Amino acid sequence: MPVTTPKKMLLDAGLDLTLRPMRYPDFYERYRAAIRNTWTVEEVDLGSDLPDLAGLSEGERHLVNRLVAFFATGDTIVANNLVLNLYRHINAPEARLYLSRQLFEEAVHVQFYLTLLDTYLPDDEERAKAFAAVENIPSIARKANFCFEWIDSVFDLPALRTADERRRFLLNLICFAACIEGLFFYGAFAYVYWLRSRGLLDGLAAGTNWVFRDESMHMDFAFAVVDTVRAEEPDLFDEDMGKAVTRMMEEAVDAELAFAEDLCGAGLPGMTLADMRQYLQYVADQRLARLGLPARFGAANPFPFMALQDVQELANFFERRVTAYQVAVPGTVTLDEDF
Repeated sequence: MPVTTPKKMLLDAGLDLTLRPMRYPDFYERYRAAIRNTWTVEEVDLGSDLPDLAGLSEGERHLVNRLVAFFATGDTIVANNLVLNLYRHINAPEARLYLSRQLFEEAVHVQFYLTLLDTYLPDDEERAKAFAAVENIPSIARKANFCFEWIDSVFDLPALRTADERRRFLLNLICFAACIEGLFFYGAFAYVYWLRSRGLLDGLAAGTNWVFRDESMHMDFAFAVVDTVRAEEPDLFDEDMGKAVTRMMEEAVDAELAFAEDLCGAGLPGMTLADMRQYLQYVADQRLARLGLPARFGAANPFPFMALQDVQELANFFERRVTAYQVAVPGTVTLDEDF
């Protein structure tokens, strides 16, 4: 009688090196789509923002300074979790191709934010303070500590051999997709596009458009990994797991609200703490819905400029079309070609 080999699952321990036969072709197609979304920091003109910076009110200037201080290390934290945890345990070469590409994109984001700080904060001392924000700005330190706790939650796992260990890893993956890239960064994007809606800092908004697309793809890939594991190991997703994800999202909203209170203070034109609370709750509910969990807050989007942003910047991405991308590539390019 022939011996049957148990089917490999995505979170099984080991180092799978075989691309053929390909177990997860969707991950490979996501890698190819990400390659087509290549951009460089040199394409972004931040110099055009300097006159706007000079004319900002005191409250607006505080918001921008806090925002760039968060940007200074935000993507570096994400990149560290990718290398230390995600790449280690998502065991399929086609998935690791995508993660390798994501790591490159995080490096581009870090370069963009470095250039942003060099442009916006020409004073060496001010830049040093921004890069040390996780140590000296409480609202940013709170968000960073939230991230570090989840990085540490699986850092000591050499392999995912038990159901409990796999749940711990999935919570880390969901945290970085739904809470950090999907909530912390989306909160930051809201401030950028609020400024753009008032005709301010177009250079920052232009660079953020590229980051927005990348982060949306990162989040979508992570959720696809969750979907795959859920199909392979449905018993992992029990009631306790759902409750843990909801609690995590609540903690993330609270941390981001503390940051919003720091940035908005008594309120700015079209950007109040109450509006930001509602927006964050709306985004959190969207992430929970994507994970098949009940809404926690029942909030609607209070920012028309973010609804417009979703339509403008994500339509082409989710249709897998290249019409929104402007980087020159060698060879023949057909603008109607699907990804």
